[in-house]
Amino acid sequence: MPSHEQPQPMDQIMARCWSDASYKAKLLTDPVTVLHAAGVSVPEGVQLRVLENTTQVMHLVIPARPAGLSDQMLDKVVGAGTAPSAPGTGRDVMKDHLAAIWMAKYFPHPKA
Repeated sequence: MPSHEQPQPMDQIMARCWSDASYKAKLLTDPVTVLHAAGVSVPEGVQLRVLENTTQVMHLVIPARPAGLSDQMLDKVVGAGTAPSAPGTGRDVMKDHLAAIWMAKYFPHPKA
């Protein structure tokens, strides 16, 4: 297997959580220790919370706003400050398309 296909530390951690309930419990209660043991560094002073998704409860995490990201840059992404287009055209279609892609990526339907 080429090196670029080797499992990454977080992939290995997740797989172990699925097969080892005590490991998962330790990750939920003491994530920094578990991550350090797996070779994943956590910056000093950073609080880390681990949440578990289930088939009934999903967590949506809003990332911190990147430093240097201006309002003008955000306007280009979300289309703020422009006149709304008619439903089903232009910006609305793009917005709906991007939302569908995002939902499929982060909230895939369980396989039947």
